[in-house]
Amino acid sequence: MSGAPRDAVEGAGRRRRRRGRGEQAVVPDAEFASYYGRPILKRPRWRPLDIAGYLALGGLAGASSLLAAGADATARPALARTAKLGAAGAISLSLAALVHDLGRPSRFLNMLRVVKPTSPMNLGSWLLAGYAPLTMAAAAADVAGRYRAVGAAATASAAALGPAVATYTAVLVSDTAVPAWHGGRRDLPFVFAGSGATAAAGLALVAAPAEETGPARRMAVLGAVLELGAFQLMKRRLGLAAEPYEEGRPRAMLRAAEALTAGGAALAVCAGRRGRARAVLAGTALLAGSTAMRLAVFHAGVASAEDPKYTVVPQRERLEARSRDGDGRP
Repeated sequence: MSGAPRDAVEGAGRRRRRRGRGEQAVVPDAEFASYYGRPILKRPRWRPLDIAGYLALGGLAGASSLLAAGADATARPALARTAKLGAAGAISLSLAALVHDLGRPSRFLNMLRVVKPTSPMNLGSWLLAGYAPLTMAAAAADVAGRYRAVGAAATASAAALGPAVATYTAVLVSDTAVPAWHGGRRDLPFVFAGSGATAAAGLALVAAPAEETGPARRMAVLGAVLELGAFQLMKRRLGLAAEPYEEGRPRAMLRAAEALTAGGAALAVCAGRRGRARAVLAGTALLAGSTAMRLAVFHAGVASAEDPKYTVVPQRERLEARSRDGDGRP
């Protein structure tokens, strides 16, 4: 093996600031290199199954609460019960996955000792702590058939928090330095919102009577359009950092997500009121597609953190852009 360091990227970014014509550079040339090609960022240590499950189940729960409130408002009791139970079950499993990844329940509780508006993890912990009991109260009141006023209030409150629950994990991951996540901070919440909607619609199509699933079918179509459209926009904006989404495991998961989500939405429309078998097939495809999308995002982020070029090259490009702006000033 050669003793010379292997840079992550050939070449170096250079910056020269000039205050006037003929003036020498006052800032030395800057070079970005990765020592022996090793990662610059620390690889995310989250357990893939726990955190990918946490991301997927949170989206399912938040969107299910919205669907439950809509079903209550339009007198669809079976659909409402399915969505309420789905929200309560999904958020319970999501919390279990988060606590398992943290290692001890006390670590989650410790995050509730303070309120820190600048920390997505802290605010997310408070959000879950408030939202989870509401979903359980709504589901319990519905199943018991008692305390209807309490159940209605819990359902409405959970629905009000639902969009935040479905999307806050996108804010959480994009608040890191991981290139494939941070670069998509403007679009990833919309991807997660659409993904949560397709998952909630999928669960309803599988478990609720076909004659009550009209809102779920409409949610499936709107969610699929939002999820896939926002993801394509995010990839265009990511530039080089979009590469991990088109390589290896993330690419396979993304292609599966696109096919399952688009196909599930199309089947949901065709199923109508009479196609029970089609509705179950559509719902299964939508649930699988939503999960595959979250897994693709997770694994692409890990891959982008492991390859130093996704950190070095954008830094160099930003430096060169600032250098050109500085040289162009009068």
